[in-house]
Parts: sequence; structure tokens; C-alpha cells
Amino acid sequence: MTPQAQKAIRDDLITSDKREINAIAMEVFSNRMLSITESMAIQMMRSSFSTQIKERRDFSVGIFDARGNLIAQGTHIPLHLGSLLGATEALLERYDVANMVEGDAFICNDPYLAGGTHLPDIAVITPVFIEGRLMAFAANIGHHSDIGGSVPGSISAKSRSIFEEGLRIPIIRIARAGVLDEDLLNLISTNSRLSEERRLDIQVQIAVNNRGGEETRALFTRMGLDAAQTAIEDVLFYTSERLRRRIELLPAGSFSFTTWLDDDGSGSDPLPLVATVSPRGDALHVDFDGTGPQAQGALNVPRNALRATVYYCIKALLDPELMANSGMFEPLVISAPKGSIANPNFPAACGARSITCQKLAGAVFGAFREILTVDRLVASSNDLLPTISFSASKPDGGLYHYGETIGGGSGARHDGDGMDAIHVHVTNSLNLPVEALESEFPFLCDEYSLVVDSGGAGRQRGGLGIARQIRALHDGTIVSVRSDSYIHGAEGIAGGATGGLSTLTRNPSSDRQESLPLKVSYMVIGEGETVRIHTPGGGGFGLPSERSIEDIARDLRDGIISRPAAERDYGSEKIEAALNLL
Repeated sequence: MTPQAQKAIRDDLITSDKREINAIAMEVFSNRMLSITESMAIQMMRSSFSTQIKERRDFSVGIFDARGNLIAQGTHIPLHLGSLLGATEALLERYDVANMVEGDAFICNDPYLAGGTHLPDIAVITPVFIEGRLMAFAANIGHHSDIGGSVPGSISAKSRSIFEEGLRIPIIRIARAGVLDEDLLNLISTNSRLSEERRLDIQVQIAVNNRGGEETRALFTRMGLDAAQTAIEDVLFYTSERLRRRIELLPAGSFSFTTWLDDDGSGSDPLPLVATVSPRGDALHVDFDGTGPQAQGALNVPRNALRATVYYCIKALLDPELMANSGMFEPLVISAPKGSIANPNFPAACGARSITCQKLAGAVFGAFREILTVDRLVASSNDLLPTISFSASKPDGGLYHYGETIGGGSGARHDGDGMDAIHVHVTNSLNLPVEALESEFPFLCDEYSLVVDSGGAGRQRGGLGIARQIRALHDGTIVSVRSDSYIHGAEGIAGGATGGLSTLTRNPSSDRQESLPLKVSYMVIGEGETVRIHTPGGGGFGLPSERSIEDIARDLRDGIISRPAAERDYGSEKIEAALNLL
């Protein structure tokens, strides 16, 4: 869509006969709310104790109105939107507003009882009162490194039910009128192998919401409560109507795409993940009928994780500048067969749901290939969230636990190569710096590099995956890994080649080298042993024969591709010409 067309839609909405909107006031209000969420995020990052939050920023924050509508979400983890939404909905369903008071705070994590997406993501929700009137909720969610369960880190792709995955927390009050419930905090923290870290990070989450509540209270008081309520309604209305206008421009029909999970965590055959998008006037139906059955392992996707995945896709594909609030959800209808991996039955395990969410996002992106113009298309990305986890005992009987999600290659576009070594779709956490890893944990990072030749060949090349190799310094180190795409790589577009596959190797380049399956739940290694993971690359765009000699020469010079792979993908004549440019 051209900038002129976007402006025409925006101007039309502001003068809509449905509602008269003050455009300047709406923009100012929306950005003020975003500034509050960014302030909350800065406090959470700087105050937290775990590396997951303070270094890797695996958390999100948001502000909701008194009815549970999202007003603003911090620019962090798209998948957390599902947990924040679900937690707020669970709170309003479980507790009467009349029984809430200033200083209350509520906590939860359970996908089935409290709208969560997996147990390590703990949400804290705090009501915000002004002059005795409930006006908003401040909310945040943080990934906690361990919440109990059968393995350190609380996530195993091979878990068979949620009861193996850790402590289940329904929506429950953890602070009453400003007084922390120490008994409940003790219950939660002592169910973790890292109890002090849990206790401190939860207290930080409560404090972050207090900060967000104070800033929201100050803004609403300055505006006047009625004016603030009007501004909320304007923002939600505008967002909904703007997305409806985008949908109305789409061609009618149903458009499908299938991607694959190579197994469900229990060694199954590959499972299809099918997305069908059907524009219907100013509404859009996203259906996952045809998707494979509920996983025996932990790759199941609870309801709110699916919602968050779809919301991200529609925003990214149709209107990246669209404000992330509940108005965005109204034109969308989401469905998935009950008992499928995209809509599991209780008590299905779902700790590794992010892998499936990434694949489902790739399926939605694929379904839009028949709808969007070529300048908006992108080849399939690595569509994964590979994770490694290392644990070792401390001399005092405590536990070291290092966990990290690792990026890969993104898909190529019609006018540009894919990006190397990044998170895609619904995840957005940072890598853990090697310096932090080696100073806080008894592990060494032997290598952290790009995987040569992992990007799919094409007129535009797919992005490269990541190689990460970790060495244990203690005997009895416990390793867990979850990944996928060892059979099916990222698909190219218009003749572009498929991206490289995942691999996992124990003691590479030694006489003890061993290829491992991509889902390891509890492997014990000794001092000096190493584990190396390769993440997938992105798919290519356009025929490899159309790639310019200059681009091939640059890739050879930078070590992006090896000469044998370049000759295979682009032909000997082009390679000789490219080498002459070096």
C-alpha cells in the first residue's frame, strides 16, 4: 500500500461519521502511554536479578484499561502479549472489582487456569485506582529460569503433561493493600531450584507495576478522568477501524500454506501446521484446520499463545505501524481444531510452545504470499526458537543454571538478503554476552559464529544461522536442548533455495564426537565436554542464477559462503568471474 493510500485511510477514519476523533490528542495520548511502558521496562531490566531478564530482556510490560482492554504494550516480546491478555482476563473473571483495593497485586502463570502460555512466564497484574475509581491495570511478565518440574529450567520438549513442567499458579493475590503475602511468595520461590532469584525477581515485578501505576495515575489525573476514558476509547476505535480498512483492500477468498514440525517432542513423524486466511469484508478469519494432532511432547500451543502469534502476524503483514492495543483484535477471528497442537486439551504439556508458535507464524506468512504484492513478500525464516540449557551444582548445594534462546537466519526479500543471526516473529530477546555467561556460570563459550553456507541461495540470499558451542567446567553438568528443522528447512520464494538445517553435536571435532537429536531433555556431561548447536538459515528469494556477480564476490570475501557451495548453487563460470573481482 502506498503512503498516499495509508494517509487517505487515516484521514477518513479521523473524520468518520461513526466517531469524531481528535487526531493530535490521540497521538499524544498513545505516545504518552508508550513512554510509561518504556519507563516500566527500563526499571525491570535494571532492577532484576536473573540474567534472563536483566541481560536477555525476556520480559514484557503493558497497561490495560479497567475493562481489560490493552492500551499500550512495551516493544519487547510479541508472544508475551498472549500471557498479559490472558492474565488480565483471568483476573477480571476470578475477582470482583469491588473486592480490589489500592496496593493489591495479583500473580499467575498457568496456561489453563490463568491465560498463560507456559509456566516459566510469570505475570503480575496491579489495579490502578484514582480517587477510588478503578481506571487501569499495570501488568508485566518475566521469564523465570526455573519454576520446578522434572528438569532444571522447567522446560523439556519431552514432557508429557503440564504437571511435569513446574508449579502451576492460578490467578491469586500476592499483595493486599500494599502488604506482600510472604507465605505465598515463599511457596512460589521454594518450588524453584533458584529460590532466591525467584523471590527477588517477583518483588521487582511488583515494584515495576507500582511505578507504571504511579505514572498512569499522574497522566490520567492531569488529563481528567473523563478525558482519559475518552482518549482510551478513541485509540481503540481508531486502531480497529484502521485495520478493518486494510482488510477491506484484500482479495476475497481463502489462502492456505503448510509448514512442518519435524517431530512433536516425543520422536513422532513430522506434523503439518496449516494456516488458512480468509478476508471477509472488513473481518479476517485465520483458521488452522488441517494442523496436526496434539503433541505427546511439550510443543503444544495454548489458546493465548495462538492469539498472540496471529496478532503479531497481522500487524507485521498488514500495518506494521498499527498501535498494539485491543482495537487490533476486534476484526480478527481465530480458530483451531480442538485436540490439535494449536488447541490442545488439558493437561497437555506446553513448555516448548514457542517453537510451534514460530512455525505457525511462518505458516500465516506463507498464506499471505498469494495476497500481498511482491514487494511485501519474504521467504520463510528459520521460524524457530532453539534453546540450550546448562545446569551445574554449586559447592554450597545451590544450582547454576544458564539458559538461552538462539537466533537464526531470516528469509530473503525481493530486494534484499535475509538478516543473519536474529530472532524472528514472536520472540525478541537478546543473546547473553559471552562475558556475562563466563563470569556468572561455570561454562565457557568455545565458539559463537555464523554458520557458513546456511542461507538459502537465490537472487537474494537467505540469512545465516548461528553456531554456539559451550564447554562444561564441572562433572555432572546437566544439558537440555530443544530445537527443530532438521528435516524441513526454510522455504524459498520464486525459485529461491531452502535454508540450512539444524544440527546438535556433542564433543565436535574430537574422537568422542556424537550427533544428537534436536530435543534433549536431561543429558549429563563431564568436565571439558562440549555441546555445539547450529541453528537454521533463511530461505532464498528468486533464482540463484539471477544473483549478481558482485553479490557472490562479496559473500565469498566475507566468508558467508564457501567456494564449493558457491559453485554448486551459482555455477563455476559465475564463481570464476566473482573471484576475479576479489
